[in-house]
Amino acid sequence: KAVASDPPLARALHRSYILRVSSDTDSFEFQVSEHLRLSGVYWGACALHLLGELQSLDAAQVVSFVRSCQRGCGGFGGNLGHDAHMLYTLSAVQVLALFGALHTVDAGRVMRYVASLQRPDGSFAGDEWGEVDTRFSYCALCCASLLGKLGDIDVAAAVRYVRACENFDGGYGCEPGGESH
Repeated sequence: KAVASDPPLARALHRSYILRVSSDTDSFEFQVSEHLRLSGVYWGACALHLLGELQSLDAAQVVSFVRSCQRGCGGFGGNLGHDAHMLYTLSAVQVLALFGALHTVDAGRVMRYVASLQRPDGSFAGDEWGEVDTRFSYCALCCASLLGKLGDIDVAAAVRYVRACENFDGGYGCEPGGESH
């Protein structure tokens, strides 16, 4: 019995779409995603990398944009002039890693920012305003690992905190006792 094969991936169309939404600065989508531009760059670059088309982006321009999002505290904002946040700091580190440009950032400075957000219970805040979420623990651990600086944070405390967020259903909440996500 013959089995229908999956249709081929329309690589050229995907590449074209990613490049279009990345450059169409007049579009509604571009405007409303302004606050998370750095993460959008990461998502688009990853998609192009998976398609074997990362070279479609101007690496120097991307790295320059990422570097321009770094704030004085060492963390990165979601776009130019935005406050630093753990989510965008990870996106910045990931983009720099993807483009082989981790050497262009002061890893110690980034990690001082990340470490400054770790709480005594091992959790991490997302930014200076103090929201705690296990997503931020993930971001902090990823930043430290990618930068080769796991010794700059208390990994054992972070692991204890994440384990404390595990629920009866095997899922994890954003904080101990929080609903599984």
